[in-house]
Amino acid sequence: MAFFQKIPVQWPLRLGLGLTYLYSGFELFNQPLLWRSFLPVWYANFVSGILSVELYLRLQGIVEIVMGLLFLAWFAGKLGVRIAAVYVALEMAFILVFTGIDLITFRDIGLLGAAIALFILASASSSPKNMPLPQS
Repeated sequence: MAFFQKIPVQWPLRLGLGLTYLYSGFELFNQPLLWRSFLPVWYANFVSGILSVELYLRLQGIVEIVMGLLFLAWFAGKLGVRIAAVYVALEMAFILVFTGIDLITFRDIGLLGAAIALFILASASSSPKNMPLPQS
């Protein structure tokens, strides 16, 4: 148990979100058409009026790779983590609001919670290694 007490609480969140976003980013960039079905029809129609859906998904992939790297880069600092966490929280909130909760998007609730928790941790004036759990 002493080993786990030495790990700053934000690192498991950063690692989980960082790897998730690196994976989705690379997949979006390399295979954008496989992800097209996840866009709501009205949003795909809106996007296609500005640029191709394939290009949009590739750009989304690049943004997600950058967010993943911000989470994983120990040198990104609190500002980098806060930027990435806000982006993820907004993205997940928009997905949940505009597509609803289904067999896939229910997982976005966990990502939303992790992003909000990480934002709170990165915004704290002094970042404790471990936050005490509430006692019942």
